[in-house]
Amino acid sequence: MIFVELFFTFFVIGMFTIGGGYAMLPIIEKEVVDKNHWLSKEEFIDMLAVVQSLPGPIAINSSVYIGYKIAKFWGSIVCALGAALPSFIIILFLAIVFTDIQDNPTIEKVFKGIRPAVVALIVVPVIFMAKTAKITWKTVWIPVAVAVVVAFLGLSPAYIIVITAILGILFSFTRKDK
Repeated sequence: MIFVELFFTFFVIGMFTIGGGYAMLPIIEKEVVDKNHWLSKEEFIDMLAVVQSLPGPIAINSSVYIGYKIAKFWGSIVCALGAALPSFIIILFLAIVFTDIQDNPTIEKVFKGIRPAVVALIVVPVIFMAKTAKITWKTVWIPVAVAVVVAFLGLSPAYIIVITAILGILFSFTRKDK
């Protein structure tokens, strides 16, 4: 029964979320943490750190991680299928009908109207992650500096993950000595 619940949870998330993986995060958190209690808030933040550092879509990576935690190998397969299948179905449908309507001015306006909502859906999980990660006004400079380095200097996020992991380890050693 857990496999059906996992599949439909991620299927519904995938079906009704516009804007991709980051827009899905608040819905995934609500379903996985608040509603089903499959992960704690702290485990959810840890999961985000792991799945963001892996190649591939964050929604699929998250579903695989959660599925594995709940029901091991088959749970990860079921969750990944649940998360990916709606996108596949929608893209297949759009590929069939979109060629006929792609130049329609109304369709263009609909997509332009959706864009601001998608941006908001991406900002909301950032705020929630900052709260859960206990980012304060004293430490907010760290994620801002990382965003600036990635966006404007073109440094790969992989390097930043390695560098910050090393700094975190070094910092933890200095804190234990005091």
